[in-house]
Amino acid sequence: MNSLPGRSALLFFLALLVSNAFSQESIPSAAADRPVRLTWWREARFGMFIHYGPVSLTGKELSWSRANSNPNCPNHGETPVEVYDHLYKTFDPENFNASDWTGLAKAAGMKYLIFVAKHCDGFLMWPSKVDPYNIGASPFKRDFCAELSQAARKDGLGFGFYFSPMDWRDPECRSTNNDHFVAHMQEELRELLTAYGQIDVLWFDSDGRPTMWHPETTYPLVRKLQPKIIIDNRLQLDTGEQWKHQELLKLRENEDFYTPEQHVGAYDETQPWESCITLGTQWAWKPNDKIKSAAEVVRILAQTVGGDGNLLLDVGPMPDGRIEPRQIEVLKKVGAWMDLNRESIYATRGGPWKPTQQIASTRKRNAVFVFLLNRNQTALELPALPHKIISASVLGGGSVSMETAKGKVILHLPPRQAWTATVIKLQLDGSAMDIPAIALPAAISTGSSEKYSLP
Repeated sequence: MNSLPGRSALLFFLALLVSNAFSQESIPSAAADRPVRLTWWREARFGMFIHYGPVSLTGKELSWSRANSNPNCPNHGETPVEVYDHLYKTFDPENFNASDWTGLAKAAGMKYLIFVAKHCDGFLMWPSKVDPYNIGASPFKRDFCAELSQAARKDGLGFGFYFSPMDWRDPECRSTNNDHFVAHMQEELRELLTAYGQIDVLWFDSDGRPTMWHPETTYPLVRKLQPKIIIDNRLQLDTGEQWKHQELLKLRENEDFYTPEQHVGAYDETQPWESCITLGTQWAWKPNDKIKSAAEVVRILAQTVGGDGNLLLDVGPMPDGRIEPRQIEVLKKVGAWMDLNRESIYATRGGPWKPTQQIASTRKRNAVFVFLLNRNQTALELPALPHKIISASVLGGGSVSMETAKGKVILHLPPRQAWTATVIKLQLDGSAMDIPAIALPAAISTGSSEKYSLP
């Protein structure tokens, strides 16, 4: 049990104080100023997620690889509790350098970084005074949260924390003593959100079970401590079905964006969203893992931004604190592509053509950017736009010939680049932002012997 002796009565009393304080104090409407708080995040479009901790010593998935010790929680992993819960005693990532991680995110073209400060296994990646089960008790001892927050600010990145409200290690979680557990959890949050300056994002999680985390006091606590923060939608996801179909749920007052996992979300310009996807196959480092190619990452990014969402791409550093060289190589190639095509990603909105497996599009002011994905075609026919296209060019250099006929725009395409997506910029004679989103037909004519069916 990750408890401090005699904590229950004290923490319950603290919870009552917090509840009374926030019930008596007016908290500004989170929904009312959501567009302002989200401005930088929507312009950023691309961020790095980092899952890391003592579990890297096993090469297995964070938290889910831990055997179950609480019947009210869903994990049934292969690592025995008596092994998993003592991994921290030999965890000493001597080659960790925060600026290496943040520098790689910047080199990849990412604009913000979310670090897992506490996952569902309850281990804290900062030297907490609230709970002794933390990085300060490891041979490493140093404060990951402090070093990464400082390095991120130095590199000009937005910075946030992932924080699991549940703790599968704590027997009070979802028990008859759950109120005591929540008081303890809120004290962890208070510590995390007061020790590291401005925190831009708080990324709660859900395990698809009933949520018992007292949102009526948890949200006001967070917003009181960090007024500019943006918060995801997972604190109150109560079922596996809600987790799977988040796009069907309306964001609540304190939820700023929703979070499709391991897939690109569908086109949605009505609510902010962010797909979180691993570079490998699990949430944490895995030896000899199958990792995505740079071309795959670019395709995922284009389809996500083309759907009007953000991409949060996860990396899992190795036990010694370094990010695996294979992952570095992929991310640097993505960064080289971003250097040429950044105009089509940052500060854009999705559309006007909805993304498919073959194309995606984004827009900004009077410009539309078309991403050519997985293509062999020499020409592309798309439904015409309500504004005249006055020029077409390839980002990074090159021209595209174009014609319009019978309600279609026909682009005659340049040779395919060696490894990844080509981006065509279309300059319009009016604003691209007022064009209703256009669903593409069942197949696109490609000017070759091939027709691509669309989802």
